[in-house]
Amino acid sequence: MKTADQILGKSGNGLPQRSWTSRTPTGDRGHEVRDPRAGYADRDPQEQVIPDETKVLVNMIFTRFMAIYGHKFKSCFETEQEIRIAKREWALSLRGYGERELVAAINRCKETLAWMPTISEFLSIIRDLDGDFGLPPLRDAYTEACMYADHPREHDWSHPAVYLAGRNTGWFELRSEDEPEVLPKFSYHYDVLCRRVRQGEELELPVMPAIENKQDGTLARFMLAFGEKQGLPPEEACSLLYYLTLPKGSAVRKRLKAQAQEKLDKQGKGIQLPDEPGAIT
Repeated sequence: MKTADQILGKSGNGLPQRSWTSRTPTGDRGHEVRDPRAGYADRDPQEQVIPDETKVLVNMIFTRFMAIYGHKFKSCFETEQEIRIAKREWALSLRGYGERELVAAINRCKETLAWMPTISEFLSIIRDLDGDFGLPPLRDAYTEACMYADHPREHDWSHPAVYLAGRNTGWFELRSEDEPEVLPKFSYHYDVLCRRVRQGEELELPVMPAIENKQDGTLARFMLAFGEKQGLPPEEACSLLYYLTLPKGSAVRKRLKAQAQEKLDKQGKGIQLPDEPGAIT
């Protein structure tokens, strides 16, 4: 049976070994800026530098889990190579989190889980404990950015990182491109911003200058009239019918309409959303 130090990859002085996650050195590439068009998922994991602080914290997590789950923890890993791979994946996912958030999540695992959690379960626990600095999950952030890409200056954003990621991705791209094309770009920018927030940086929304609204109010009047006829609050009606502001025939317009219709169907309101704005009779 492996000893605790063998499982955790510690050297004689108690610190993580150089090869605690990989036998291949990563080099000094911490400040490299990569093209988001290359796709975040396409990066070689060896190219992603892990801070020493994160390595120490992941070792702390594995130590606590070994003490909490005992033989259940040890049964998850057959070889030292599996331990290195697992620890690297945990470290890549937890970069930027501090000791306070991680310890709180470990304590919640101890209270609620009979087995060591997966990475996704652990991240979910961090968010449930409000330990993710108010950052919404990627899918929620992407949906919000798409919903309000047509008028980003007028929306009360859930977090500055969502707005900035949308701006860096491109509002036009969020309105018009299909999800498989634009989501990886948004994910890249949002991940960069989230790591900055977790490292203590305070993001701020840019000052929005007052501008004259010269948009045609016909569509807005249709949305309000539709909501009034269906007994919907104005805010809900405009949110549901937002897809009408997107280019006709675009995939994102069809997708958002389907999502809005599904939301109504789940509420059992029996409302059918229109394909195009028209007269309210």
